[in-house]
Amino acid sequence: MHEKNQKCVIVIDETLPIGIIANASAILGITLGAKVEEIVGDNVMDKTGNSHLGIIKIPIPILKATTETIKAIHKKLYEHDFYDLTTVDFTDLAQSCKTYDEFIERMNHTQEKDLKYIGLAIYGNKNKINKLTGSIPLLR
Repeated sequence: MHEKNQKCVIVIDETLPIGIIANASAILGITLGAKVEEIVGDNVMDKTGNSHLGIIKIPIPILKATTETIKAIHKKLYEHDFYDLTTVDFTDLAQSCKTYDEFIERMNHTQEKDLKYIGLAIYGNKNKINKLTGSIPLLR
């Protein structure tokens, strides 16, 4: 991985309560870290000799957007120009499930057009991600 050419962003529905934003961001980050192994650095030692697990090597700005903007970005991710980006999506359906089996079952019976995207994590080529998200403000 060449960190200079790579970028990672999380885009979250700005209308969500802070607890749901935190939960959605954590889920997106964990899933992305599992799918893009090289994004996490090696473990490090402090001066005392204690080991600390590696963390992400590049920044992850958290951006705020409407659900319509998030859905539009998600749709663009299926276009040829963006197909190579790694994307994790999180929907209201996923957020409402109590178990993963329930999530699988409900997703199997839900059309994509009926999903409400509450967050996306996107990783890959910096220029492509900037084209998709460059005008979206930071969540503050």
